[in-house]
Amino acid sequence: MGIQERKEREKERRRQQILVAAKRVFSAKGFSKATMEDIAREAELSPGTLYLYFINKDELYASLSLRILHYLNIRLEHVVNEHGVPPEKRIVALRNALFDVYEFDPLILINMFHLQSSETLHNLSEDLSNEIQQLSRSSLRMISRIFEEGIADGTFIDKHPVALADIVWSLFSGVVLWEESKKLFNKDKDHLKQTLELAFDIFLRGIKNG
Repeated sequence: MGIQERKEREKERRRQQILVAAKRVFSAKGFSKATMEDIAREAELSPGTLYLYFINKDELYASLSLRILHYLNIRLEHVVNEHGVPPEKRIVALRNALFDVYEFDPLILINMFHLQSSETLHNLSEDLSNEIQQLSRSSLRMISRIFEEGIADGTFIDKHPVALADIVWSLFSGVVLWEESKKLFNKDKDHLKQTLELAFDIFLRGIKNG
């Protein structure tokens, strides 16, 4: 292994160390109360070291979303590329894939939902902002393809597939955020899976053609 390769590996290892520490701190304190100094202390690094890897707290916060966006794209690829699946069953597979993404990392998924509706995206480096946008667009394109197929064979009503994809994503994020907020008052109850199943069932009935 060459010197440059060792340096790159060490740089990536340190970056992951910071991300793990950041997730712990954000989980414990929330985004608004957490500071770069808190994260540096958790990572056992100097605050100055953090700024060598992330330009600000917003960038560090947003970087946590990349892992789950990559996983989302992987799961959606499986749904879209599975051959011989009728459109209605593909919607069920989509629902299951989205729930699987939630279970993969609930905290970061919820953070990502908040990120998408905040001003944080305007405070990121161009490279990170572009990567988040590209991954987000990729996921919506794949969801749109599911509706394109169903519209083409007459299973679904003839509405714009991108609009239908937007509705599905809004439905998913809305149900997740609402169910998570309810846990503050009913910590022993978790109805997310059942609520998602009902929401997707109602949605599917609404878009069926005839």
